[in-house]
Amino acid sequence: MATNCSFQCEVEESADRAESGNRLTTVKCHGRVVSGTSSELKNIVRPLIDSGGRIIIDLGDVSYLDSSGLGTLVGLKASAINKGLCKLEFRNMTPRVLELLRITKLTQIFFSDDPDVRGPFFS
Repeated sequence: MATNCSFQCEVEESADRAESGNRLTTVKCHGRVVSGTSSELKNIVRPLIDSGGRIIIDLGDVSYLDSSGLGTLVGLKASAINKGLCKLEFRNMTPRVLELLRITKLTQIFFSDDPDVRGPFFS
């Protein structure tokens, strides 16, 4: 597990396929996703997006997310949508992260699978 000032993540490739038959990869994040660490997350997830399948980013152990970290999550989601090769999901968001998404009005981006919150970002 990460210390309070660091970030790390574990990539787990499931031996089982998702319901759609696609590859399933989970990225479990620990620590702080901030300006000094967000590039690490980006460098890990971008190649996964290019490989396709279903990717789950588990944020359950993220203690802090700043604007740079938020920008990284938005950029990864946008890359996944634009490339059309994978389904990128975010799971186990802490109340602090959910509040940040609500305040910045970005919930429609992160919960795009719900047609009731889909917005112009997904056109």
